[in-house]
Amino acid sequence: MTEQWQQDIAGWISGKELLQASLSQPKRKDGTAAPKTIVRPIEMKSGLHYQFEYHFANKVTHDNLAASEAGDRMIALLQDQYRQALIKTVEADVQLLFSKKGKAAILKKPPTGDAKKNVQQHNRQKQRVLAEGKAAPFLVELGIMTPEGLVHAKKQDKYRQINRFLEMVTDVLAYLPKNKELTIVDFGCGKSYLTFALYHLLAVEQQRNIRIIGLDLKADVIAFCTELAEKLGYDKLRFLVGDIAEYEELNEADMVVTLHACDTATDAALAKAVNWGASVIMSVPCCQHELFKQVSNDVLSPLLSQGLLKERFSALATDAVRGTLLEVLGYKVQMLEFVDPEHTPKNLLIRAVRSEHLEPSVKKWEQYKQFRQFLNLSPSLEHMLAERWPEVDSD
Repeated sequence: MTEQWQQDIAGWISGKELLQASLSQPKRKDGTAAPKTIVRPIEMKSGLHYQFEYHFANKVTHDNLAASEAGDRMIALLQDQYRQALIKTVEADVQLLFSKKGKAAILKKPPTGDAKKNVQQHNRQKQRVLAEGKAAPFLVELGIMTPEGLVHAKKQDKYRQINRFLEMVTDVLAYLPKNKELTIVDFGCGKSYLTFALYHLLAVEQQRNIRIIGLDLKADVIAFCTELAEKLGYDKLRFLVGDIAEYEELNEADMVVTLHACDTATDAALAKAVNWGASVIMSVPCCQHELFKQVSNDVLSPLLSQGLLKERFSALATDAVRGTLLEVLGYKVQMLEFVDPEHTPKNLLIRAVRSEHLEPSVKKWEQYKQFRQFLNLSPSLEHMLAERWPEVDSD
């Protein structure tokens, strides 16, 4: 007799409602089952398929199955190999928990994120800038793709991260100025996977007139990136050794990217972006320590008395401060999930855009001051942009 959870899985797949499933907790410890299996829809030339990604200790393998086979495979895996599954669908997030006797408990809650947007992203995978099967030279040089355009198994996470970043950039390209050379700065560029990807998207694929500057403190990394840019013929991509707070080469920039700049280095990058009049800001914060030492409130003592909870709360408060201050100055701000939290906890991206239709907000400034006072904060970003507050401060 077919159980309800089996009917649900078959229906989600046949109805194209499955966004992602994560199968975990193998029933046997003999290594016959991958510790984790991820299932996701992918578009192929022959139509919609479902990719089964098996995560073993030292390797990742894949099977791409048609919808007619995917439902049976997923049901079989849950019957024979796994005790738990987290399934994201258009209508709900579903958790399946299996007892030792194989009885299933089903827990449902509203879907996380924008389900319709996720469906659109899955449906447009074949239009990705960095589509598998079409080798991008920089991805080959960085060891992510083979010369034939196949993504190495161990680099699947990085490949998805790069594509996710490019999707988020593509959504805001309309905010960048027209009919001029665009200046883009990547603070804390590191090995520059995303810097090269951004150049490939804008300069190579879209033939835009741009220049990109990557800045990092590590001289050996900058030397590597400079050599690779020269090898690829990316003549408008330049890398420099330097500190974000001390960088003074530019008077303006159109877009600023800052990924995992530690603690107040993120604030320094945001302040630079604002003062340069950047139309687009993309920032993934890291190591938000500053407000951990400041935040205090007697009402919140049950939360703040626990170190781990205080650390997480302080990180969220830090990014709330950053986002609100950008809104005060006339930016439209979105907090987005950058990568799946199962890969790294540093998965929040602040995306801010500004156009001539957006004005500084006195209302947001008043909200910010109440928030700051409630938590006894003195954030670095406010001080770095001190000269900008008189135009919105009604005190």
